[in-house]
Amino acid sequence: MEQLQAALHLPRPPVRIEAFDISNVFGAFAVGSMVVFQEGRPHSAHYRRFKIEGVTGIDDFQMMREVLRRRYGGQLANQLPEPDLILVDGGKGQLSAAVAQLKALKLKLPVMGLAKRFEEIFLPGEKSPVVLLPTSPVLHLLQHVRDEAHRFAVTYHRLLRGKTASASILHEVPGIGPQRAMRLIKRFGSVARLR
Repeated sequence: MEQLQAALHLPRPPVRIEAFDISNVFGAFAVGSMVVFQEGRPHSAHYRRFKIEGVTGIDDFQMMREVLRRRYGGQLANQLPEPDLILVDGGKGQLSAAVAQLKALKLKLPVMGLAKRFEEIFLPGEKSPVVLLPTSPVLHLLQHVRDEAHRFAVTYHRLLRGKTASASILHEVPGIGPQRAMRLIKRFGSVARLR
């Protein structure tokens, strides 16, 4: 935690890290995820997933803003403690979206972006990214947090996509509408188990 604090010039050790990722296919089945690491370990009781509601089309930046608004400006703001560091999966664009949303909420929380391609760390107001050695334990921790946020988002995305695909097969059955199809899938888990 102290090495991470020094590397990112944070005001205090980032004991609580919250990481966010977005998953969608050309804007469809768009979801966001939030994972929490407490003292360097996953704290899954505080994980949250978000079904994107206010963004249409392909706009990952606006989706990121929606997720952060719902986390830090909605009910969750009162239910969960503030993080010592916010990590967004992505580069300058995702970081800018996160900074803009936090500013709109009048929050001053440390935030960073971690871009996959070159594992560069982007910080608000800095033109050049921070590049850590590939062997750095700090980088390994940040990668682990980012990858967990990605895994959690993709898992939820696949779940929604699978349920919708299964439910659409049921729509072909006379007398089964969209709501009943979703209730059947929820009850049985899949069309195969229903069969």
